Amino acid sequence: MKREQIRHEGVVESVEEGLVRVRILQASACSVCKVASRCHTAESKEKIIDVTVEGHEAFNWKKGQAVTVCTSGTMAGRALLLGFGVPLLIMLIVLVATLAVGCSEGMAALLMIASLIPYYIGLWMFRNRIARTISFQIES
Repeated sequence: MKREQIRHEGVVESVEEGLVRVRILQASACSVCKVASRCHTAESKEKIIDVTVEGHEAFNWKKGQAVTVCTSGTMAGRALLLGFGVPLLIMLIVLVATLAVGCSEGMAALLMIASLIPYYIGLWMFRNRIARTISFQIES
C-alpha cells in the first residue's frame, strides 16, 4: 500500500548549498471553491518552505522553477502533534490540577497559559533536531 503524501505546488525562491527555499501558496478549502470570489471568507497565505538537500544537489534547482514540495502524512501528523496536541494536553492537565487544588478560575487560566512558555522554549531549543525528523522533499 502506497503511503499518503501531502503535496504543494510552489516556486523556488532561492538556492544555497544544502538548502532550497520554496514559496508555496497555502489555500484554505474555501479559496478553491467555485464561489470564493463572491465570498468574504476565502483566504490563502504564502509560505516559505526550507527544504534541506544533500550538498551540491541544491544547485539542480533554479530560482523561479516550478516544483512540488511533498512530505509524508506521518510527518505532517507529527508536526500537528507537536504544534497543537501536546500543548492542548499540557493546558488541560494544568487546568484540572489547579482547579483541583482550589485555585480560582482566573488563576487557573493564567497558569494554564503560562505553562506553555517552557514547552515553546523547549521546542525552540530543539528546533534543529525537530527539523531533521520533519522534512520535505522536492519533485520537479
